Amino acid sequence: MYRKFFKRFCDIVFSLPALLVFVLAFIFVAPAIFFTDRGPVFYVAVRRGRNGKTFRMIKFRSMRVNAPDVRNADGSTYTGADDPRVTKIGRLMRRTSVDELPQFINVLKGDMSIIGPRPRLAGGTYEELDDLRKKGLSVRPGITGYSQAYFRNSIPQEEKFRNDAYYAEHVSFPFDLKIFFKTVLSVLGAKNINGAGGGEKDGGKETPQTGEETSVKGREQ
Repeated sequence: MYRKFFKRFCDIVFSLPALLVFVLAFIFVAPAIFFTDRGPVFYVAVRRGRNGKTFRMIKFRSMRVNAPDVRNADGSTYTGADDPRVTKIGRLMRRTSVDELPQFINVLKGDMSIIGPRPRLAGGTYEELDDLRKKGLSVRPGITGYSQAYFRNSIPQEEKFRNDAYYAEHVSFPFDLKIFFKTVLSVLGAKNINGAGGGEKDGGKETPQTGEETSVKGREQ
């Protein structure tokens, strides 16, 4: 019952007041982004959602315009604390997760949930994915999830995929509640923002845009 009906109801109920926070943040964040690095305020990227369906995920832009794509050895996106591609305001937004606020629009649209695996890049086809990755895509992706709440960027990419599959198999109200409060504590404590796990190959922090990935007000590249 929770997975099929009540979870979506909770997403809508809690996203409405969250949008007010987004609007208030926009008043201060938008000018800061623009005047720090002249360019689009928003970052819009194509991501793979539930059952492989793609959608356009919205975030506040935290990287410089035309930032190069830097990868770790395992192909995941580099998100080190010393990343020169991230602007000053971008570092603050990432540390506090303010850059994620626009995603409540995605939640209201039904593309995402408040709690769920982080959205993954839409490279390749859904059919090419293995069973573990498909299992993680059997639920709506979330603004925060199991891996992000407990580990953020401190674990390897494959472990994140395993955690996504575990979450998809054990969705429940108590589990979502634990993830929510753990996320709050993690953000307030600024724990594991950068770590051995680096960035995320199929989700997580902003990746420099290529191809179809465009901002609301124009291309970043």
